[in-house]
Amino acid sequence: MSGTQEDRSGAAKAYPRIGCFIDGEWIFDRPACQQVINPSDETQLGPVPGATREDLARALDAAHRGFLMWRDTPPQQRAELLLRATALLRERAEQIARIITLEQGKPIADARSEVDRASTFLEWDAAQCLRTYGTIVPAEPQMQRLVMRQPIGPVAAFTPWNVPISSPSRKISAALAAGCSVVIKAAEETPASACAFVQCFVDAGLPPGVLNLVFGDPAQISSALIASPVIRMITLTGSVQVGKQLTQLAAAAMKPVLMELGGHAPVLIGEDVDAANVGRLAAASKMRMAGQICASPTRFIVHEKVYDEFVAAFAGAAGELRVGDGFEPGVRMGPVANGRRLAALESLVFDAKDCGARVATGGHRIGDRGYFFAPTVIADVPLNARAMHEEPFGPLALCVPMRDLDQGIALANSLSVGLSAYAFTNSLHDAERISREVECGVLSINHFGSPGAETPFGGVKESGMGREGGPESLDSYTITKTVLQRTARV
Repeated sequence: MSGTQEDRSGAAKAYPRIGCFIDGEWIFDRPACQQVINPSDETQLGPVPGATREDLARALDAAHRGFLMWRDTPPQQRAELLLRATALLRERAEQIARIITLEQGKPIADARSEVDRASTFLEWDAAQCLRTYGTIVPAEPQMQRLVMRQPIGPVAAFTPWNVPISSPSRKISAALAAGCSVVIKAAEETPASACAFVQCFVDAGLPPGVLNLVFGDPAQISSALIASPVIRMITLTGSVQVGKQLTQLAAAAMKPVLMELGGHAPVLIGEDVDAANVGRLAAASKMRMAGQICASPTRFIVHEKVYDEFVAAFAGAAGELRVGDGFEPGVRMGPVANGRRLAALESLVFDAKDCGARVATGGHRIGDRGYFFAPTVIADVPLNARAMHEEPFGPLALCVPMRDLDQGIALANSLSVGLSAYAFTNSLHDAERISREVECGVLSINHFGSPGAETPFGGVKESGMGREGGPESLDSYTITKTVLQRTARV
């Protein structure tokens, strides 16, 4: 334990100074808008300087000037810079992972995995920027018809605290690869992670103004950025509520959006699977990052013939997971983000029990210091329980039986969101039907994996619009221009 204490103490001493980054300059001397709290022990790590209105105006001006230069930078040079930033990110992986664990709480192994995942987004988009091909449309003699792909312009990006490196990576890498400049408002809960990520681009040689980072009051920043004529596109990873607010602001200014919003992922489990094995897999997947991820499997809809076996295995495996400080060896799940998340989880559990649900494991806070909540599996959850339609965004799993696949699919599709979904079956017929009928942006069958850089990620219904990653990763950051040119003398 003494070694662990030293690790935590050393990490705390190494917590970097937080600043906004505008027009190639770090700005530290601004009043604090928030204190960063270590969710494992509730200690203060440091202040977050809030951008002033003047800072935002300067960031917008810098992004405008940066775009005019960056859009004309040859794609090969943009790709080379992204790869240099990737190399720096990989070199600094351990240092950045420790920052993530310190301010976000996830186990250090998960933090390392996040840094590695962010690196793959950069590498993918570096290659994609060399593939933004246009087309030549057949035409009559002496006429040329070209369809060009051009960068849309300066981008306003908003990213969350749960994946403080991989979410900024998706947005920054795609925007820069397409030739856009960026003003990013990262989460005030995890600012040092964002600062360390931005520093990789600075040290890779990104010109001033092309990438700008700000913190502060979310409403003030979003209003200022989205209303500005400089900004031409808005992207957010966040909640449905915030996504709707930003989309309304963007619509008023007639600007396109890329929204990756909340989910409430269903998991369909058929009668022909090894239910105990799926239950053990479910425990590891559901409790990853303390369930604080939009694609987290949450509503487990299990055939009644294997329901009891699944719930017993799921609850047993979840109850055995070690919960604690992310720097401690063997810890599989860290804290939730803050006291508000604790209160929300406690309220959802109480409501479910009041509706008649059964707590199979967990359901309570662990200790009285740090935001630790026990891995929780609730069985026999009535459909009117709040947790069945409010995204828990925590280590809370809900189990309900289904008579048949008709009932299961209807329940899976019953919410207004549709980001990720999962299914376990050994029937090709059922798998094909689930692929067609379940309303989601990403479906994983017989595993709990999620898309990598090479495949699109995004939702349907209220879970957002547009896709990140895959062959179309740069599409949202470009516009199509049609050029009709007569080649004869005039």
